[in-house]
Amino acid sequence: MSKRTLVSSLIGVVVIGGATVGGIAMASAATEPTMENSSARYVAPTDDSAGALTFTADVSDDSGIRGVKVLAWPASSKLDPTEAELRSVDSATCQSTSDETSRCTYTLRVTEDEAAELAKGAWYVSALATAKDGDTTFVSRAATFDVTN
Repeated sequence: MSKRTLVSSLIGVVVIGGATVGGIAMASAATEPTMENSSARYVAPTDDSAGALTFTADVSDDSGIRGVKVLAWPASSKLDPTEAELRSVDSATCQSTSDETSRCTYTLRVTEDEAAELAKGAWYVSALATAKDGDTTFVSRAATFDVTN
């Protein structure tokens, strides 16, 4: 085999190897957090106990989850919260279920006086998930619930 053929073969192996490594690096690039199994539930207060709004979601990211911000708002208000606005609202409590996934729960206690002032009807929950690597995912309507009492 001539030197020219050998050099051409080696260059081809390096180019193919470099393309393969680059493809693997692109395939393993950081991803944004995902939010699944979101649900919200409102329980009206009674004479015996406070009511509560509870929001729960499974949140995943390849770097892990740093936290989730939550905002509940009545559909009748015509609000449309943004990602920037959610950065300064209440946080959910997140428990790791694996290296990449956390179950995040937000609970807000509601007294009878507070419940009397709540808008009746449909409500939405907006959520902002932040991964440990800083990536974020904003879900403007992560869950829906009704206030009837």
